[in-house]
Parts: sequence; structure tokens; C-alpha cells
Amino acid sequence: MSDDFLFAEETDQVEPIINGSWKILIVDDEPEVHAVTKLALSDFTFQGKNLTFLSAYSGAEAKKLIAEHPDAAIILLDVVMETDDAGLLVASYVREELHNEHVRIILRTGQPGQAPERQVIINYDINDYKSKTELTAQKLFTVIMSSLRSYRDILSLEQSRQGLEKIINASADLFTSHSMEQFIDGVLQQLTSILGCNEDALLVSSSLVAGNISGDVSDPHRLVVFAGQGEFERKEGKPVQDVLAPELMDA
Repeated sequence: MSDDFLFAEETDQVEPIINGSWKILIVDDEPEVHAVTKLALSDFTFQGKNLTFLSAYSGAEAKKLIAEHPDAAIILLDVVMETDDAGLLVASYVREELHNEHVRIILRTGQPGQAPERQVIINYDINDYKSKTELTAQKLFTVIMSSLRSYRDILSLEQSRQGLEKIINASADLFTSHSMEQFIDGVLQQLTSILGCNEDALLVSSSLVAGNISGDVSDPHRLVVFAGQGEFERKEGKPVQDVLAPELMDA
């Protein structure tokens, strides 16, 4: 019997497919905090998306950035910056002036006594309160993961609510052209929410069915967009080949 060992050939490593990203806003006046946070979360992925980091070094910068990026998922917010309550003012601005209830606000402070946890939790609509000394890499990973899950569920509920609202508004006069389109748009929004699909979705039908919105029924079998949302919103009536990228058309 041979004493040689036989090993199976190594298989190629399968790289995860990255489809978009979650926006994380880091607000802190210490550049080192930005660098360490990005390093600790550099390989983080959730539901096939990685993280995109936005940095602000003052309360004023933070207000500007969150207004420009209302789709940010999480704000890692320092309390003491240019003033002792700069972070708290940012939290109030996000909730009360921008009316952004979706973004998860995690307050981080190096001076817990300056902003007592109980008082902050009661007076401000934040989602977590952490001392910088307790936020190890593992705990940061955990709090980001739980916050993203909450953010995902909030978006799903909001999308479902909007879809139901469209269906209810359309059902009062369902058989008119406008209401039928609104009804189908609501159903599409409900389906993408239930299936957990990307928010960019469209319903394609033949010109014969969608002729009431296409304006051209010369070819009754031509495919046109009947309803769309996300990047396909307001594409109703357009030929599908004018809306979809060539690789999607081939698929």
C-alpha cells in the first residue's frame, strides 16, 4: 500500500455578490474615531450590501450631510463637539425639523457624565446610547447589525403602508384608467415589500393591455412598462427596451 497522501484540488473561493450599500454617517470631532470605526467595519456586509461611510466633524456638518442623504441608515453621533450638546441638537434636528423617523441614531460619548443616559433617552428620540470606551470592535459590529435590521424592517413597513394606501385610494373607482394604474402600482409596491425585493421594480405588459397609457398600439404585442417604482417610476407607457439595460433585456 502506498504511503502517499492524496488531497482534493482546492476550489476557487466564491466571492459574495455585493448589491448596493447601507449609508453610515459618522459624526465626531476626532479624526481617529472615524478611522477606527471604518477599519472595524471594513468587511461588514448585511443582506448582500456593504457599508458606505459619510464623515462629519461638527454638528453643523452633520446637519448638512443628513439633509443631503435622507436615505442614511445609521448615524453614529458624538455628543460633545463644537459645543457640549452639539450631538443632541443634531438628533433634535433630524427628528423634529427633517422629520426623518427612519434613520437609527446611536449616540456615542467619551464623557458619559456630561449627558446622562437616562435623561438623554427620555428627552431625545435616539435608538442607542454607548460610551466610547465600551464600544469594542465586536460590540460595534453587534450594534450596527441590530440597527440595520431595525432600519430594514421600518423601510419594509413604510413601503407596505404606501402600497396599501395606493390600493385603498384606487379601489373606490377601480375601473377608471387612472385608478387601475394606481391600483396596480400599489400591488407592485406590496409585492416587492412582501418578497423582500429591491425597491427598483417594474411591471411589463403588452401594448394591447397597457394601450390606455402607452398612446401607441400599432404593435399590440410590443412590451411596455405598465407600472414602476424606484428608478422605474414615471416610466409608464415607455417601451421596455428603452427602460431596461441591454443585459437585463437579454436575461
